[in-house]
Amino acid sequence: MKFGFKALAALAVAGFMSIGTATAAPLTDKDYREIKPAQSTEPGNKVEVIEFFWYGCPHCFDLEPTLKKWLAKLPADVTFKRVPAIFRQSWVAGAQTYYTLETMGELDRMHGKVFDAIHVDRQAFNDIGTIATWMSKNGIDGKKFEDTAKSFAVSGKVQRAQQMSAAYQLTGVPALVVDGKYIALGNSFDGMLANLDALIDRARAERAAAGKK
Repeated sequence: MKFGFKALAALAVAGFMSIGTATAAPLTDKDYREIKPAQSTEPGNKVEVIEFFWYGCPHCFDLEPTLKKWLAKLPADVTFKRVPAIFRQSWVAGAQTYYTLETMGELDRMHGKVFDAIHVDRQAFNDIGTIATWMSKNGIDGKKFEDTAKSFAVSGKVQRAQQMSAAYQLTGVPALVVDGKYIALGNSFDGMLANLDALIDRARAERAAAGKK
């Protein structure tokens, strides 16, 4: 994997995380990175949080339990969504998998199972055919999965994910983005999420000041 965990932890750039102590408030320039220019968000009055991830990323896998606990307490004025990052061609199959499961209504049931298959069972999810075969052993019609993965609708979402990966100036995953403006950083998962909460507070204040109540 191109992006080294040790190097990124030392540089504190977005995405790759180490295990350590939580970063203390108030926010400093080591706690987040600003996206310039800021990216547009979905219409509405909720603060938007996006997790950019890759199924093959061990740090994304390790973040899942902590993120799941955080999501259980998601404030009513915050919306959360995932976007499968695409930095190179080999990541496309992961994005196809995510959007195919979403389209088939199987995402909630299978999202964690895909992570486990790769990082616990050491399954090689390098192409849609192989992934479809695995899906067929886990209660999903493999032929339907493969056809859906190659559909126009899924291809469009994958293309959009690739565009967003570039537009949001990602340097690694997992990356937690707030309101299209800020990427939360940290020296631990807890620290990263503490900074995420602080950035949500900032975005909330900015929306109020701009009259987006």
